[in-house]
Amino acid sequence: MAYASLPFQPALRAFFGRRAEAHEIDDLIQEVLLRMHNRRSSVEVANLPSFIFQTATNVLLDRRRRETVRRTSAHCELKEIQHPRDDLSPERILQAKQEASVAVEALKALSPRTRAAFVLIRFEGLSYKAAATRLGISVSAVEKHVTKALRAVSTRLQETDERRSPIQRTFR
Repeated sequence: MAYASLPFQPALRAFFGRRAEAHEIDDLIQEVLLRMHNRRSSVEVANLPSFIFQTATNVLLDRRRRETVRRTSAHCELKEIQHPRDDLSPERILQAKQEASVAVEALKALSPRTRAAFVLIRFEGLSYKAAATRLGISVSAVEKHVTKALRAVSTRLQETDERRSPIQRTFR
């Protein structure tokens, strides 16, 4: 049956041209042909042109329903200027390794309890309450230890960044 519909492709193109965007026409025609091909009925179609255009109408309706459900009109196109690629250059990889090393050194300089609280919260993903229970201290104490650790790491990273030359800071 799909083969019998081939002579109707120009008419389908005109039909969809009045009802859909130009870039959708080929896909819509293909969908009509696919539906015609997949039709597994032994019943002969009495009026093939009518059947083809009813199928085309159904394809359009199904597409519109799908667009409504998926809210495709609310989607925006991904443009390079809005979402620039973030290439991992060798300089950026080196910089990240250096910053991680500085952060680890800052954590090593902390008291064992402050370091433990920070590791439980930030690396193991425990809640403050669970970390407090594990460390045998109050939730407030865990919050203070984590704040102290964050401040120490941040200060150390900032000091390191200020010691870099202006050229090294441009890679940041």
